[in-house]
Amino acid sequence: MTTFLRTISSRFTTPSASSSDLTSLRSDGLLTAKTPAGLFPTTTAEVDGEDCLHDCESCTIHLPRKWEIDEDDKLYGNIKGWQRHLLVATGKTDWVRDVEDEKGSVMEAVGKAAGSVGGGRLMLSASNIPLPDGREVKDEDGMGIYGPERRTSVLVLPAWKWVDGVRPRDVEGLIKGVVNAAPTNTSSLVAPPTNSATNGATNGTSNGTTNGTTSKGDAHPEPDIPSPPLTLPTGLSLRPCTHKYLILLCSQATRDARCGQSAPLIRRELERHLRPLNLYRDLHDTRPGGVGIYFISHVGGHKYSANMMVYRQAEGEEVEGAGQCIWLARVRPEDCENIGKVVKPERQLRGGFDRERGVVSW
Repeated sequence: MTTFLRTISSRFTTPSASSSDLTSLRSDGLLTAKTPAGLFPTTTAEVDGEDCLHDCESCTIHLPRKWEIDEDDKLYGNIKGWQRHLLVATGKTDWVRDVEDEKGSVMEAVGKAAGSVGGGRLMLSASNIPLPDGREVKDEDGMGIYGPERRTSVLVLPAWKWVDGVRPRDVEGLIKGVVNAAPTNTSSLVAPPTNSATNGATNGTSNGTTNGTTSKGDAHPEPDIPSPPLTLPTGLSLRPCTHKYLILLCSQATRDARCGQSAPLIRRELERHLRPLNLYRDLHDTRPGGVGIYFISHVGGHKYSANMMVYRQAEGEEVEGAGQCIWLARVRPEDCENIGKVVKPERQLRGGFDRERGVVSW
């Protein structure tokens, strides 16, 4: 339990990467971590304690007996870079194969508005985040959870901001006025002074969206170009995300049954460690701090299930959004105690970013 508190309550430790672990400075002002050690540090007994090197011995949750995944592929360095991540609240844990095909949904509208996306690749995920008006997935009125007047909430990352009241017809304005003006995974952590919300919409450049497998845009915007002012379309409202960490687990069984099986088991084991520490936040818990755990749609690599993305909020009064993200695969329940550190880099680390150091895996 002490191990989990130490790893999840502190930032991903800054590695003392050697020159061989990083590329030379790129034209966009970033560094590419050529090895896992260049991005995040591997756990060591000297720094993290002897117990950090071992799987959890008290774990009572196990994957299915005949669990089989790909254990041979090299993982690190093979993900496509992404600049922003949009999570759409649906209240569901599974979706049609491609979430942009969910008829009448905000995800469908985002797919249709791909030409308005600017500033690099936008990753799109449906999520089990509860619907804002408390309606259930199966509505008595027969309209379902999607429709032209159905409002929902979206979480914009790395901005660490919720946008409430979003309907499919609001998506074009959401992208041009909010998403395109939000910070990116490679932008400075210092918030631009002009980033204030007003009514209206601004124009964006065309770069495309993706649900985790394709991209239509450049991965790296010019770092010195300031973001345009954030403009909030009429009827939408903005609020900060109150969590300290976000753990996102792929649960999309329509893509691969293993994702649908593993995500609930991993969440249960994470909850077992987090709840006694008062760090667990369930879907309706809005207390500041702690760890929010959400199920999301396919992000790629389902044959490496369980797939997990961990975002950490940056620290400091003048910083903006997530400071880091670590993307893991092949996660098992016995790994959960050490989530927050890279214990098995060769087997589990797919990539990520560190905005504080200007380092990415792509």
